[in-house]
Amino acid sequence: MKRKVFNNSIIAGLLTFLVFMNACTDKFVEVPPEYSIDSENYFNAREDYYNALIAAYDLLQTTFANSLLGEIASDNTLCGGESPSDVIGWQQIDDMIHTPTNSNLSDIWGWMYSGVQRTNYFMEFQDKIDFEDKDVMIGEIRFLRAYYYFELVKWFGPVPMKIDERFKLGDETTIPRSPVSDVYAQIEADLLYAASVLPPTPIQVGRATKGAAQSLLGKAYLYQEKFADAAAVLDEVIQGGYYSLAPNFNDMFEQIGENGPESVFEVQYTEIEGASFDCLQCVEGNVAVGFSGVRGYDGPLFTSGFSFNVPVQEAVDAFENGDLRKPVTILDIEAWADTTGAVYTTGNEHTGYFNRKYLPRKRSNLAQPDLNLTNPNNYRAIRYSDVLLMAAEAYNRGGIDDFRAQEYLNMVRERAFGDENHNITLTGDALTDAIYHERRVELMGEGHRFFDLVRTGKAAQAIDGFVQGKHEVFPIPQEEIEYSGGNWNQNPNY
Repeated sequence: MKRKVFNNSIIAGLLTFLVFMNACTDKFVEVPPEYSIDSENYFNAREDYYNALIAAYDLLQTTFANSLLGEIASDNTLCGGESPSDVIGWQQIDDMIHTPTNSNLSDIWGWMYSGVQRTNYFMEFQDKIDFEDKDVMIGEIRFLRAYYYFELVKWFGPVPMKIDERFKLGDETTIPRSPVSDVYAQIEADLLYAASVLPPTPIQVGRATKGAAQSLLGKAYLYQEKFADAAAVLDEVIQGGYYSLAPNFNDMFEQIGENGPESVFEVQYTEIEGASFDCLQCVEGNVAVGFSGVRGYDGPLFTSGFSFNVPVQEAVDAFENGDLRKPVTILDIEAWADTTGAVYTTGNEHTGYFNRKYLPRKRSNLAQPDLNLTNPNNYRAIRYSDVLLMAAEAYNRGGIDDFRAQEYLNMVRERAFGDENHNITLTGDALTDAIYHERRVELMGEGHRFFDLVRTGKAAQAIDGFVQGKHEVFPIPQEEIEYSGGNWNQNPNY
């Protein structure tokens, strides 16, 4: 499979004010599928703010690329695909030879800034009228802005930043790239506000909650090594009692497990048409699922895909004997075919393994023109197990309480093994390593691994081709550097 790449610059993305939204009632809300607005004379009723809120959520669906590349860039998987030239930008990232002209990195930059732009559009007119639940909507908008800026600072380091007003033509030549510390300060401010006004349970399935804001805040603190702050806010989530580990790890990544007790925040996807390979930002289905599917597959449970993001043997071997997560996380296609009679073909860099969590499942609605663009599998963006492991890390690395860290780590391990015989009693640096290991196997296939390696200083020793002092962040797209007229410098060593 080869796809035509859509180049999306910051200017093209940030000047889009017309909203096009598809949704359905069981995933979020139902609104007219298409409408246009006068962006300067809009916000005249609560419904206008509500539609703008939906539009801000909509860009979350483009984060399929972020999660997929978070694995491909790491030591967990190889790029795969049809051939070494299939989606060449992903292949380059896998080999750590990506450059500022990588169109797939331009996608992430443009899509995340489009999300920021939609949140700032809402905030620019936040005081135009009053209505009863406006503070809650603002809390959701600020959560979403923090989410998009967090992705941008993770991927690109210092980034241009505007708050409560839209980017406009010409800003690229005057607004500087804000230091990472300033971006995080804004993320923290947005999430603290969101946590203060959002309800503990979602108003509708898929909408942000107090716990989601606190969990993302804890993650932002952890990335900055503010361990005491991270431990405190993550402990509030844990002690709040609104989340629990799903008793059956296998169910969590099936349709029955969507938006379950372990879900702190999920990106909602549907089977509704909308995307094409020329317009992946129009997506309503989870495109990463089709990209991760088994090439040429015909058999039970799954449907075929494009064989990207294939786990390597070293990642498979990271699971301990008796770990119930392994067969849920990794599909050994040869063993599966021997057992079920399934057939398949092999692609580039075939390892024999696939990311089972996000393989395309068989479903009843087969009338879609391209099934790989309409997979309804939600992305579990923040799971409760992630919260527990982040809290464990904060307590341990902050030198706060290793016994509390053990408690939270072992809650995850007891679910993984079905007993207490595999509990960890280590302390200090040995406990730190155990937590890192647990994050890898618990969250494998979910897009966190590359950034965990970077923030803990382990990327250079784990990732082939990783250059310290360069690859901790990705390059600013070259067209953005050129648009800025020299206002923005490129990241070091690109």
